[in-house]
Amino acid sequence: LFSPKAIMSFKIPSPPSGQPEWPYDLYQLLRNERVSQISHVPDAGHKVLIHLSLADPEVHSIPLTTEEEGVAMSVGAHLGGERHVVLMQSSGVGNCINMLSLPRLGKFPFLALISMRGDFGEGNPWQMPMGKSIRPVLEACDIVCLKVEETSEVLSTVSAAITMAFQCTESVCVLLGQKLLGAKKF
Repeated sequence: LFSPKAIMSFKIPSPPSGQPEWPYDLYQLLRNERVSQISHVPDAGHKVLIHLSLADPEVHSIPLTTEEEGVAMSVGAHLGGERHVVLMQSSGVGNCINMLSLPRLGKFPFLALISMRGDFGEGNPWQMPMGKSIRPVLEACDIVCLKVEETSEVLSTVSAAITMAFQCTESVCVLLGQKLLGAKKF
């Protein structure tokens, strides 16, 4: 076996002044846990993770045309011996519902970090339906949902999700709430 820290040569930058540190620490955690593939759609809630993954030459940063492609990418990564994380917004989860049967029935690990819309302080009525139904819908698909509201919970929650996904071959979604990310008025 190899030490995950020994293979990482990419230096994660410090956050710009006034910006939260937790996304940078979260990226470091993902890399320490040997995540080598990160797929994503454009999303302001995951902006830092996306930019870091694009800058990291040791990570395959994969832009998706639609979120359900990330589910298939996750299975492919596992079959190729790599760890994969999907980044998406809660409104995109609806696009994945049918595809989520793949990791469940194949007993493949699946991990998604989901930036929430339609919860605390939401200002866009079009985001509310999926925001209110995301947890019951994912749980109906036999997916473990862990929600994070405070910066102090980010690393421990994602670390627990990594263990559940990759050691127990579970499907796990971490819901990053708007209390953490900041409520949007648009």
